Amino acid sequence: MSATRGLEGIVATSSSVSSIIDDVLTYQGYNIDDLAENASFEEVIFLLWNGRLPKKSELDELTKDLADNMEVPDEVLQYMKAYKTSEVHPMAALRTAVSQLGLYDDEADEMTEEANKQKAVRLQAKIPAIVTGFSRIRDGKEPVAPKDTLSFAANFLYMLNGEEPDETSVTAFNKALVLHADHELNASTFTARVCVATLSDIYSGVTSAIGALKGPLHGGANERVMAMLSDIGDTDRVDDYIQKMFDNKEKIMGFGHRVYKNGDPRAKHLRDMSRRLTEITGESKWYDMSLKIEDIVTKEKGLLPNVDFYSASVYHSLGIDHDLFTPIFATSRVSGWLAHILEQYADNRLIRPRAEYVGPDKQEYIPVEKR
Repeated sequence: MSATRGLEGIVATSSSVSSIIDDVLTYQGYNIDDLAENASFEEVIFLLWNGRLPKKSELDELTKDLADNMEVPDEVLQYMKAYKTSEVHPMAALRTAVSQLGLYDDEADEMTEEANKQKAVRLQAKIPAIVTGFSRIRDGKEPVAPKDTLSFAANFLYMLNGEEPDETSVTAFNKALVLHADHELNASTFTARVCVATLSDIYSGVTSAIGALKGPLHGGANERVMAMLSDIGDTDRVDDYIQKMFDNKEKIMGFGHRVYKNGDPRAKHLRDMSRRLTEITGESKWYDMSLKIEDIVTKEKGLLPNVDFYSASVYHSLGIDHDLFTPIFATSRVSGWLAHILEQYADNRLIRPRAEYVGPDKQEYIPVEKR
């Protein structure tokens, strides 16, 4: 028995939720390009959970259910108000709040299919309210209640800023949510499935996934991309800055991917959004710097941008704090986590791999006084 580092190339389960075949990403068989250009995030949620696109009546019902379940228990908000918010990363706050939600759900440990689907709706709905509520609380403001007349994407921006967003912002944010919704058996999704394979509850599964997403080698990469762009500051400084990173053998976040060999298919959509939004805001330098970095890294290292690279300038252009980038990732990806959790429950087997032992052999116990 020999080990494969990082389980690279290992097929660990079967799933119908999404696929990556020949660098093409699909959700339930629908190409991500088709969905990114045409679908609402609510349609994608239904698709991931049910294996098909919703009828109009089904979409209306899900949209209403999400809006009706967005408000967060006051006890959770009060707990966040007690944080030293300047010292707490939003991903840590989100991880704790989602775990807390299980304490206020009477069905938290009810394991029927119907109960789990209802909990999925509640979790999907409440995560944006947690993220935006924490953001406002740390700025000394009160959380904003959602409006049942707004879409999921529009409600997030409304709860974040307290003002109804313009159509361009909603379109861009909806597309970002669609693009991040699922990605086969990535680290956080695998974590969620391992957790619930023990028949732990759905809140534990999502909390575990958030913990995995928090890492800079997963969801935290887009925040690091924006930190790099901010540090560079101007297009004229790109060449020297990136060369210095090459010389120091530093990892440039937002490039390369374990699965894609010819480029992340989601990146082109975010690149286009970055171009349009930075033009609207009058800050094209963020797009220009990104484009120049992409050109250098691709030519020198043969690496192509992934979904994280251009999402950084997109979220920045929407006026979103940089440390909220990964919680926004979670706001979208929870739809995929929940789809995989429901799939795991439906045909469960405990996930228990083996490890290749590489430690010492034939050790003998020596009494403590003789060591």
